[in-house]
Amino acid sequence: MRVPAFAGTTSSNPKLNVDQTSLTIIMTIDDIRDNFALLDEWDDRYRYVIELGRTLEPLPDAEHSAANKVNGCASQVWLSRSVSHGTDGNPVLHFVGDSDAHIVRGLIAILLTLYSDKSARDILGTDALKVFAELGLSEHLTPQRSNGVRAMVERIRRDASETLAAAS
Repeated sequence: MRVPAFAGTTSSNPKLNVDQTSLTIIMTIDDIRDNFALLDEWDDRYRYVIELGRTLEPLPDAEHSAANKVNGCASQVWLSRSVSHGTDGNPVLHFVGDSDAHIVRGLIAILLTLYSDKSARDILGTDALKVFAELGLSEHLTPQRSNGVRAMVERIRRDASETLAAAS
């Protein structure tokens, strides 16, 4: 994951976690919260969300399929999942997503920070809409984008439920 530029911030050193084995920068939801807190203006926060979208893992062309398309979004949105198993044997879901809209790609990045590489049970126990409200995004998104976020969350939670059911 690339480090997003922070237009309008006063801090040149955003808080980052670095995995020393792969030297990959890992952005957590707490990092996103902290960076949001540094930005006073909503224009800057929108730019930050767009920058987060630029950090998304690329979605292969073949994954831009009808099966991966998220219904209920005004923009084109695709989410693809793969499943592995954690050390405890429980299913872990990895998501890759894409959109034709820059701001939506950023919203996907926030959702994947919450949900990707988590166990199916953890996914079902995570309330992304609450996090979006804490960030102030709920009140600053258009109704269409809010509906799209809900559709993406429902899709991810459905994927987790299906994965759990298949593992039983």
